[in-house]
Amino acid sequence: MKIAVISCIHGNYEALDAVLLDIDQHSCEKIFCVGDLVGYGPHPNAVVAQIRSLDIPTCVGCWDEDIVEGLNACDCSYPSLLAEKRGIQAHEWTNKEINAENREFLANLPHSLKEGNLAFVHGSPHSNHEYLLPQLDAFVALERVISTDSDVLFCGHTHVPYARTLDAGQLQVSVGRGEKAQEITFTSPLKRIVNVGSVGEPRHGRPNATYVIYDTDTQEVKLREIPYDYQKTCAAIIEKGLPAIFAWRLAHGLEYAERADDPTHVCTR
Repeated sequence: MKIAVISCIHGNYEALDAVLLDIDQHSCEKIFCVGDLVGYGPHPNAVVAQIRSLDIPTCVGCWDEDIVEGLNACDCSYPSLLAEKRGIQAHEWTNKEINAENREFLANLPHSLKEGNLAFVHGSPHSNHEYLLPQLDAFVALERVISTDSDVLFCGHTHVPYARTLDAGQLQVSVGRGEKAQEITFTSPLKRIVNVGSVGEPRHGRPNATYVIYDTDTQEVKLREIPYDYQKTCAAIIEKGLPAIFAWRLAHGLEYAERADDPTHVCTR
């Protein structure tokens, strides 16, 4: 069976429409979404309505969560006070724009999804705000997959796609304390982390939307990159009164991050 996994649509309906068309052309039998339907982009209601209408299993993203519960991200999510100000502006705009029916849908999204030996989360199994970056320590990365009791962990949040195979071989862990402590050795089977990138706000250096097709029979991962009319979304960002820099970074496929104007503001945890 071929499944498609999408993430980080961020109110970009044009990108979602192009990706769904590509998914249909590749005859995927099921679609999963790992969150962030809203935020930054100009069409949050249209995106949520489309996901709802297609009954796509979806887990909650950090933006979805914050729209429901209120802005509560750690300050380290922003590289500067100016970037934080823009993030708050986007949050306030989206919070006013989203309708009650779609807000309720976001409020009921689960933190994670499971399908056989596959697990789906937005950031990590521990937190929607944790980034599973490709250079993450291998043991930590392995723990994240094992904690889901799965073989393949699909995530998003970073907006940069990658597939990583984790071969830990034999692991030795200490169980218990003091004189009763025991060293247990076990062999871990191959595990994988697949970051599906971003449909609506890519940050891999190009404006094209990204998602993943996974074959459950062959375990093949295909990272798909789909061109679409991103300029239409950029124009809508400006028209809706969202920060113009959102249109710039969408057009360049980059995250625009100024140098921190107040170094004490940047969280170093």
